[in-house]
Amino acid sequence: MPIGIIGAGAVGQALAVRFLAAGERVVVSDSRDPQRSRALADALGPGLTAATVEEAAVEEIVVLAVPWRRLREAVRAAESSDWQERIVVDTTNPLGPGHTPAELGGRPSSEVVAGLLPGARLVKAFNTLPPALLGADPRTPAGRRVIFLSGDHPGANGRIAGLVRRAGWAAVDLGPLAGGGRLQQFPGGPLATLELILRPGAEALLS
Repeated sequence: MPIGIIGAGAVGQALAVRFLAAGERVVVSDSRDPQRSRALADALGPGLTAATVEEAAVEEIVVLAVPWRRLREAVRAAESSDWQERIVVDTTNPLGPGHTPAELGGRPSSEVVAGLLPGARLVKAFNTLPPALLGADPRTPAGRRVIFLSGDHPGANGRIAGLVRRAGWAAVDLGPLAGGGRLQQFPGGPLATLELILRPGAEALLS
């Protein structure tokens, strides 16, 4: 099945490029600028389809790749009151206007996101690297770039870890959102913006 991406900005475009390179099919949407998703489909060719947010949101795996300030707008555009069994990948970072930290009331940002998506199996991933690195070849001469992920549903974590590996990255599962989500969160988390490379032959360390 295709991977749905909500958001055709820098993060959405970077992930679309890497997923397509891995042989995945992608459905991408942008509620604020539908022309941007159509232009992306024209540029990247077969395998990527421009769609509405509602169409992207019905896929089994849905990637939320929108700025924090537009998160609720994007969820509303999906027109879904029940995300049951869908895996939603949260790439967001809680930044408000002027890149100031959003007020979360002491909660991890993924807890806020999960509250907007009843029934979803939420996985936090792809939020610790800038778009330029996300879109670049994850295989470097020194090894593979690491993608951190966390979530409360081991099966969902495993599905996304498999996607990460197929695309060429190294996957590091940090476990539940309460701990792992805070480690990844930007700003504040110690893993945010950290570019790690897994050396060849070091995969056994992640087993």
